[in-house]
Amino acid sequence: MNKPLTKLACAAVLIALSACSKKTTVEVAPPKDDNPLLAEFSGPYGGVPAFDKMDLSYLKPALEEGMALNLTEIDAIVNNPAPATFTNTIIPLEKAGSELSRVFRYWGIWSSNLNSPEFRKIQKEMVPVLSAFRSKITGNEALFARVKTVFESDELKALTSEEQRVTLLTYSSFARNGATLKGEAKLRYAAINQELAGLQTQFANNVLADEEKYVLYLTKDQLSGLSESLVSAAASAATNRGKEGQYAITNSRSSMDPFLTYSDERELREKVWRTYYSRGNNGDEFDNNELIKKILTLRDERVALLGYDNYSQWRLEDRMAKNPENAMALMQKVWPAAIARVDEEVADMQAIADAEGANIKIAPWDYRYYAEKVRKAKYALDSDEVKQYLQLDKLREAMFYVAGRLFNFEFTAVPEGSVPVFHPDVKVWEVKDKTTGEHIGLWYLDPFGRPGKRSGAWATTYRSHTTFDGNKTVLSSNNSNFVKGSEGEPTLISWDDAETYFHEFGHALHFLSATVAYPTSHSGVRDYTEFQSQLLERWLTTDEVINNYLVHYKTGKPIPTELVAKIKKAATFNEGFKTTEYMASAIMDLLYHTTDPASIEPQAFEKEQLTKLGMPEEVVMRHRSTQFGHVFSSEGYSSGYYGYMWAEVLTSDAAEAFAEAPGGFYDKEVSDKLVKYLFSIRNAMAPEEAYRLFRGRDAKVEALMRDRGFPVTK
Repeated sequence: MNKPLTKLACAAVLIALSACSKKTTVEVAPPKDDNPLLAEFSGPYGGVPAFDKMDLSYLKPALEEGMALNLTEIDAIVNNPAPATFTNTIIPLEKAGSELSRVFRYWGIWSSNLNSPEFRKIQKEMVPVLSAFRSKITGNEALFARVKTVFESDELKALTSEEQRVTLLTYSSFARNGATLKGEAKLRYAAINQELAGLQTQFANNVLADEEKYVLYLTKDQLSGLSESLVSAAASAATNRGKEGQYAITNSRSSMDPFLTYSDERELREKVWRTYYSRGNNGDEFDNNELIKKILTLRDERVALLGYDNYSQWRLEDRMAKNPENAMALMQKVWPAAIARVDEEVADMQAIADAEGANIKIAPWDYRYYAEKVRKAKYALDSDEVKQYLQLDKLREAMFYVAGRLFNFEFTAVPEGSVPVFHPDVKVWEVKDKTTGEHIGLWYLDPFGRPGKRSGAWATTYRSHTTFDGNKTVLSSNNSNFVKGSEGEPTLISWDDAETYFHEFGHALHFLSATVAYPTSHSGVRDYTEFQSQLLERWLTTDEVINNYLVHYKTGKPIPTELVAKIKKAATFNEGFKTTEYMASAIMDLLYHTTDPASIEPQAFEKEQLTKLGMPEEVVMRHRSTQFGHVFSSEGYSSGYYGYMWAEVLTSDAAEAFAEAPGGFYDKEVSDKLVKYLFSIRNAMAPEEAYRLFRGRDAKVEALMRDRGFPVTK
């Protein structure tokens, strides 16, 4: 994105994440006019990032020059003697900061995909500088005056609907970020932003440090219950860390989750569980408890300067929920059914444990293990058996098939070496319109976990589609942390991971299908942007995908129909656990940001509030407070983690539209409306308006309850 506010908001997320290049020389700064991080993307496909020229010695000078160039552009807008108009104020703002925007594409790779101590040193130095720079723009009174003039002018009515919304979003971004403040209040607002940027970055780096620090190495006699593919992947992970002959369980969800599901070694399960859920909470230099208190205090002080009672009130004002009360009301509708289902699930697990003579009471580190036993007993469904049909490459082909049917996209692998990549694991595909052959963009895939790569899965763009200043095609990227299969063996993943794979690809399709003119139209509404990706998960269970792409990794035979029937029958299995662990985090996020921070001690507050909610003792928050990066490593999802559930209401309701259509999930008419109103439009239209155009009405929460197998009450 080229617009300074939108781009820099995005940069704030990148700042909070952290990453590194194999080249880490930082002593000599290259000439500024020869810095590849600032240069226009060149080469094929409308230009691509120069990932092959990344060197940390370029980063600081590129940031400094990028900021200087951006401020020069701002000065030109402010000093224009002509009265403010959309053409001489908003459009130049959309264009401004292109060089800095490109630098942040590389920053994002260093911060998320290739982290190193050398990068963190630069990051620590530059984060407060970048925050001060952003404040120079948002706090520029003359610039805001021009934006306000356009927003309040009669000209606005003559603009296109997208231009009107871009103007609204630009004005709102300034007004909500301190532009209306004066004197000491404005200075304090900027100082708070600067301090927060550093604290949030430190939070993220502390979690990453614990993920890198704690790796459990097993011997052959400690592998009971683990599948052949999991053992092979653990052996490969150990070898990559210089521990040949051992087996590594890394401190990441992709490694922790299957180990807790299958390992027969209860003591080891507890050790892995405690290590994972103690990230950022070990009382050492990487402990995040004090950081949480400081972050909450500063956020509260900052919004008070703007006249808000609490942070959530400010954060949700421009979201679909509008206020924290509405967000919490949705949580409260679903929470009782979720914890009631957990009670049922635990009872089923305890019965099996008792029958086996285990002489235990189900604990959090037992949940996944005994849930798998219940799955087998109730549905004769073995997750490891299902995994044999979930090959990463085949699932990628399935995603391409879905994109072809719904979006008319065609994916073709680009010749190796023709497009620079930042790691050998990264592969690239060209995306075209199947009918016209028109080039849409590129799709980068970085699928495997490795040291220095942040945990989880995410999507991003290196260039977004715009047309206002020449047609810019899309450079999109998906990133995951799957445990790579052994040499010559396919990578097998769990059903949950397969859903995540489709989910993140949904974000990529959202980027690739855009038809908007302006960079600001790509700014997301957090409780809406997850909807498109959540919806794409539904195509994993369509017959076309199951029958053609879920094949056994050894025999090549399609997944048996009886196994598919079991999967579908068990669709709402363990929904209590999944919903409760997520909702506990979402509710705590809202509570953290609507409570006086002076009264919060994170560990005590977490325990106290969850007890009040009746949180089952066998389940913990999906993201415990000290590792809750969505909320404390940036402000992207702060007071907005509920948005996944809000978006899930839309997802369930939209899925029913497909289920009811004559052509099912590949119905042409519904697919066309999906792309036109819910994907291509991005944020050029208010989300609630776009959804009504697709569905003919607002979404209904009852669809969500039906999806999860919960009772539907009026």
